[in-house]
Amino acid sequence: MHRCAMPLELIPATDARRTFARDLTRRAMLPYYREFDLLWIEEAFDEAWGWREQWLVVEGGAVLGFCSLSQDRQALFIRELHLLPEHRGRGVGSWVLETLAAWTVQRKLPLLRLMVFNSNPARQLYLRQGFEEMGEDECFVRMQRAVS
Repeated sequence: MHRCAMPLELIPATDARRTFARDLTRRAMLPYYREFDLLWIEEAFDEAWGWREQWLVVEGGAVLGFCSLSQDRQALFIRELHLLPEHRGRGVGSWVLETLAAWTVQRKLPLLRLMVFNSNPARQLYLRQGFEEMGEDECFVRMQRAVS
């Protein structure tokens, strides 16, 4: 599926990578924030950094992107998943989603969940990866994938 020379891995993101992760998230999300007239708040990202699990998507030592997770009794929740633009469309996102589905099983949780802006083309990737749309408001679609 993924067309990469090196094996992909998820490695813990240290605080030294917070600026990279914040900037990548801001660049990816700002068009949607503008579209839906939402305010990007740097401090909110930094605050969430402290209580979420932060992971870098890495290929042979090169950082391709970042994902942020939280968990409750029911689900592993993908809070953020962003790839550098030059690494999109190569199957990396699909690999990350499959890896996180496996983590969901390992953690003995039934569901992998996320929210996506309803105009974000990644919504189609999530549907192809087995996520179902559970509800929608003016901005977001709530999606989940049952794992077994």
